[in-house]
Amino acid sequence: MRTLKVALLGCGGVGSEVYRLLGRQASDLAARIGTPLEVAGVAVRRPARPRAVEIPPGLLTSDAMALATRPDVDIVVEVIGGIEPARSLLLAAAKSGKSVVSANKALLAEDGATLHQAARDNGIDMYYEAAVGGAIPLLRPLRESLAGDAVRRVLGIVNGTTNYILDQMDTSGVGFADALEEAQALGYAEPDPTADIEGFDAAAKGAILASLAFHTQVTAADVHREGITGVTPADIASARTLGHVVKLLAICERSDRGVSVRVYPAMIPRSHPLAGVREAYNAVFVEAESAGRLMFYGAGAGGVPTASAVLGDVVAVARNRLAGTRGPDATTYADLPVLPMGQALTRYHVALDVADKPGVLARVAEVFARQEVSIRAVRQEGRGDDAQLVIVTHSAPDAALARCVADLGAMDAVRAVASVMRVEGEGEE
Repeated sequence: MRTLKVALLGCGGVGSEVYRLLGRQASDLAARIGTPLEVAGVAVRRPARPRAVEIPPGLLTSDAMALATRPDVDIVVEVIGGIEPARSLLLAAAKSGKSVVSANKALLAEDGATLHQAARDNGIDMYYEAAVGGAIPLLRPLRESLAGDAVRRVLGIVNGTTNYILDQMDTSGVGFADALEEAQALGYAEPDPTADIEGFDAAAKGAILASLAFHTQVTAADVHREGITGVTPADIASARTLGHVVKLLAICERSDRGVSVRVYPAMIPRSHPLAGVREAYNAVFVEAESAGRLMFYGAGAGGVPTASAVLGDVVAVARNRLAGTRGPDATTYADLPVLPMGQALTRYHVALDVADKPGVLARVAEVFARQEVSIRAVRQEGRGDDAQLVIVTHSAPDAALARCVADLGAMDAVRAVASVMRVEGEGEE
């Protein structure tokens, strides 16, 4: 059988590892697929630049479009990242009949519908396991293994940088800035960490997870997003007092009203399995009607783990190409409405600096009663003329909880709303 040719677009941390593994595991890959793979070319911006792997100069090119549409290429692997030129390259590759493998979460979260339609129109595969969770097999189980079930909820830690920072704040007692600096020194955070610490990366992954899980097109713009820059040592300490830990969570839920997708830091009980996810690891809980609760855990980033997921997709699409078939497509037949954040059911942990005098607690309770928010627990610590009042609520619409916080901030007896954080995972330990 003829050799299948692979075009590699991008040769950074992930691309270098993909190239290395294609060479090192060539015989095993050929046995698993049924025919050899051959790298047809590697597209890079500066071919003369030194690289982590040695690539024959004849394979390097700066003309990514020519490589992606070359007639003898069978599979195009895109590990460039970003929106453009990646989108134009993948659309051109699909139009040219190439199977596509991508690790581009930002592009898939912004314009996955266009890419999927191009794949359908041209009868090719488009796989992207490496876009979420690095080496963790997650997207294929959602798309294939659970295709006969109804997924109701996906809850997880999908960004290793923020998990490392929050873990250090919890275990070492350092502040956010020091934990971020340490993450950068270890290579867990980029020099510009905005995409991670402000939740953009996790929001893109949440959109991809929700789209596959709920058969509904969800984009990054549909995801409510909050980062971790506002998390303080006081928040970490307050969570510890409650027996909780703070994690940045991606939460995708399906209800009779529609789909809710959100990313924010939240407290979860220390007895919850996600609470034990340390350092830069990722973990995702999937809840389905028949299968129940499933947990996927592993290395969520890094060149080697991500390259493993890319190679898994390459093997899958190569097998399909030899068989003359396409793999399962991502479907959006459900077309459920994406609900605004205000309609999401959440719990709040609210810390208030208040005047320590009679009647304050009753007035605070009245604020929650007016919004029909039930209080689950109250803790008060005196500070002379002042006190700190900590309130944990039962589940309520996020909009009602937000109105409570606004009303509390306007009260004369409330010196300051010291902290507001959502609480998740209770009852799931």
